[in-house]
Amino acid sequence: MRRNPVFYDYSKIGGDCTNFASQCVFAGAGVMNFTPVYGWFYRSANDRTASWTGVEYLYNFLTTNEDVGPFAEEVPLSRLERGDLVQLGRETGDFYHTPVVVGFLGREILVAAHSYDVYGKTLSSYRAPVIRGMHILGVRK
Repeated sequence: MRRNPVFYDYSKIGGDCTNFASQCVFAGAGVMNFTPVYGWFYRSANDRTASWTGVEYLYNFLTTNEDVGPFAEEVPLSRLERGDLVQLGRETGDFYHTPVVVGFLGREILVAAHSYDVYGKTLSSYRAPVIRGMHILGVRK
């Protein structure tokens, strides 16, 4: 329920959820993709890619990455595992939140997230009309 001081807290300027999700993926991957513009990296609050902090940009990076770093595929929620990501969206197709899967309670998916700090929150408690899952397939080094 605290912020990692190595990373800037974007809570007050748009949200910290995808920054938090990226930190979690990085903790498992151990490698960033330093390709300018289209990669996935964080050096400082002002030296990072949009995919590190932007919901749609993270999705685009993870699901199309064929280079260094983590890669994922969109999957039904029933195929998610701990460490995978979910993204909440509106009926318009605009996705706005990226929680991290931290466990399961029966068939219920439990997540952790920032801007409003939660851990073990049920995914079903969110009122999102559209939810997509991203299963992290692996990491290229």
